[in-house]
Amino acid sequence: MHMTGSAATQENHLEQQSTEPLQLTVILQRVYLDGEISEVVVQETSWSPENFWAKYDQWQLVERDGEKFVFRKKVDDISPLLKANGYFGITHEGVLSIFNGRPGLSRIIQSFFQIDIKKLESKKQEELLQGIPIKTKDRYVEVLETFKHYSTKETSKN
Repeated sequence: MHMTGSAATQENHLEQQSTEPLQLTVILQRVYLDGEISEVVVQETSWSPENFWAKYDQWQLVERDGEKFVFRKKVDDISPLLKANGYFGITHEGVLSIFNGRPGLSRIIQSFFQIDIKKLESKKQEELLQGIPIKTKDRYVEVLETFKHYSTKETSKN
């Protein structure tokens, strides 16, 4: 059975068991600004449907299969992966990207747009080649804003 909608609107779909608690599997997905999704699996013992739904009322129910519930929440922050090991850099083709570790040998996590290298000051070129650590949401936004002016194509403001 596949359902979507807020947890509060789904309350009447959980059958109440008066003598035995329900054993439920809950998957909590957090979607970060950089597109990363973290997932935590929780085993719940629920005596009351009202308490269960109240506990997850800030989450969006995206899937239900029997006693398995998948809830999702958008997080207005960058992922823990970027905070710990994310670096802005540039690919050999000149595409502004985020790497898991310093640019060069590391895996690309996300790519953005082509940069006109000739327009960049040598200091900014060197920063991108060495990798710019991200660490915070503000830094993530700041670096994107700085380098979008060097894009080879007009970028939309979305």
